[in-house]
Amino acid sequence: MSDTRRALLSALAEGPVSGPELADQLDISRAAVWKHVESLREEGFVVESTPNGYVVADVPEYGGPAIEYGLEADYDVEFHEVLASTNERARELAAEGASDIVVVARKQSASKGRKERVWTSPDGGVWMSVLIRPDEPPAFAPLYTLAMAVAVCDAAREAGVDASIKWPNDVIVSEANNRSSGSPESDGVIVSEANNRSSGAQASNHDYRKLCGILTEMEGEADRVSWLVIGPGINVNIDPEALPEEATSVAIESGPVERRVFVQRVLERFDELHADLDSVLPAWRERADTLGRRVRVHTASGVIEGEAIDIEHPGTLVVRTDDGEKRVHAGDCEHLRPAPEA
Repeated sequence: MSDTRRALLSALAEGPVSGPELADQLDISRAAVWKHVESLREEGFVVESTPNGYVVADVPEYGGPAIEYGLEADYDVEFHEVLASTNERARELAAEGASDIVVVARKQSASKGRKERVWTSPDGGVWMSVLIRPDEPPAFAPLYTLAMAVAVCDAAREAGVDASIKWPNDVIVSEANNRSSGSPESDGVIVSEANNRSSGAQASNHDYRKLCGILTEMEGEADRVSWLVIGPGINVNIDPEALPEEATSVAIESGPVERRVFVQRVLERFDELHADLDSVLPAWRERADTLGRRVRVHTASGVIEGEAIDIEHPGTLVVRTDDGEKRVHAGDCEHLRPAPEA
């Protein structure tokens, strides 16, 4: 989006503003102002001309300008109706030197998560990737993924969903609080893919349903990050028949929401957190579903089982086992049901 269009949206969001005032603020002609306003109308904005100036009476439910309108975070939005993968497009933009861009797609046609797992991304969800260039060492990258998990969790809670976070970055709704399911609990293991952006793709026997997964990709040097792409895939306005049994959506839990507003809340909260990395771990702990549970974590070097007791910088899970405390930097985490009492 051009600087002129962004400034126009910002001015309109603040209230009635006349054509001459816009021309002065944007340093363009009144005819150019009119063309920009007409362009917004063609994109679905209802812009009324009143005695006090232009007033935005209605905003499209979704789209790049709709997301940028009133967004209190400094990101450009690149919107696509259909895109193979928002992460892939963000990587292309990173190679071109871009930064502070959010790639959003109404649908994705070739989505892939961790270990090349594939899933569908229908219209109704929020499929986006945030491209940033933080001045931090690569070891700090997990903090940004945790920050996005907190941001999504908070946006979901604001929408009325009793969301929490499963280590490291799945946003979930626990079965005890899931109003969409009346299925009885079953014995065994609760399996999940810790970094899979899939809306489902999990085994059965869950006592939670997945709302969001996050795929983070990075390029960097030894001492600093070159670029970071954080891609949440969020089930927002998706009906039950379009989701796997193990997944849920904001609409299922609390009713449909305006996706543009939901995206704005996620981006604004993420912006707050990545500007203050010291706040990320405390915020994650407060929203964690994993801490205090028995877990089984599959790592590259083997399986670790015990009680998840804490998370440490930059996202390391601390597990108390029979052999002492173990620290897990990456892995697929299972929540284990407690053994039945005798």
